[in-house]
Amino acid sequence: MGKRDEFGEPVEIVVDGRSVEITNPGKVLFPTVGPERLELTKLDLANYYVAVGEPLMRWIHDRPVLLERYPNGVREKSFFQKRIPDSAPDWLVTTTVQTINGTPSRALVIADLAHVLWAANQGVLGLHVWQYRADRPQWSDELRIDLDPSPGQTFDDIREAAMHVRLYFAELGIRSYVKTTGSKGMHIYVRVVDGYDSFQVRAASVSVARELARRHPELITDQWWKELREGRVFVDFNQNAPHKNVFGAWGVRPRVGAQVSTPIEWDDVLTVDPDELTMLTVPERLAERGDPWADMDDEPQEIAVLIERFAEDLANGVPDAPWPPVYPKMPNEAPRVQPSRAKKPTE
Repeated sequence: MGKRDEFGEPVEIVVDGRSVEITNPGKVLFPTVGPERLELTKLDLANYYVAVGEPLMRWIHDRPVLLERYPNGVREKSFFQKRIPDSAPDWLVTTTVQTINGTPSRALVIADLAHVLWAANQGVLGLHVWQYRADRPQWSDELRIDLDPSPGQTFDDIREAAMHVRLYFAELGIRSYVKTTGSKGMHIYVRVVDGYDSFQVRAASVSVARELARRHPELITDQWWKELREGRVFVDFNQNAPHKNVFGAWGVRPRVGAQVSTPIEWDDVLTVDPDELTMLTVPERLAERGDPWADMDDEPQEIAVLIERFAEDLANGVPDAPWPPVYPKMPNEAPRVQPSRAKKPTE
């Protein structure tokens, strides 16, 4: 045991044959959780990850993560830790990742559940996950459809959009999986066969966004610029861009209610209340229903048809969709300028 901390004696948790020390275990991270408005602590967070450890590790194992730290809880200051310091334990597995501007950094790789608990002990309330596994960084094996509501929309709009995404993938023979984001949207995932890099997976997602917007123009948009979305659900294709990371499944959001980004069955999309999926409720739900993503890795999906449709668009003169401003200008990209600020053509 280490020395006594302000919020109680350190607690040792043994997982995967390794003992991880949780210091300041009584520190409150989430102040008002559930109808009882309970205070949940750092130790509660660690115990939550132990409870969901099996499905969490099935999905996240060997992936690099970016750490979002809230050392003093969700109501205090936070920061993103892009680099694991040299002072970290020597048993941690790390890898070198490239930031968007090409700067290398040392990222944590979730090799086992002990790595998750080490992060929880740092006050991490957000594991933002890269789209590849550390042992094969050349292949982006996740296509991520991020459904982002516009102002004035309700979660019912997100539900409807999610079902349209599922039906479109099913039409193409592509199996997809869904989770709440822990906030206002939903994420839909496709496990992709090896052989495609993140540029190709992003191209596939652009193709999905365009087709859904064409089929359901009153509900769904592929417009990157917010001023053009007009109260429709945005399919954020740029979540698949190189070096992007997305808030991970089973992760506890930095919200006062400790909401969890929760994998769910497609049958639950129309009824689930994402605010009720919390650190307190998700372990029991998992015990009763099992892991909705348990077979995700069994049969990775082929996405060639989507990439071919993107290529056909380019051949027909349709430019690539805009990239985020932090990326360099890309080949075939449309002008990256907010429409309201674009120069008007002179007569």
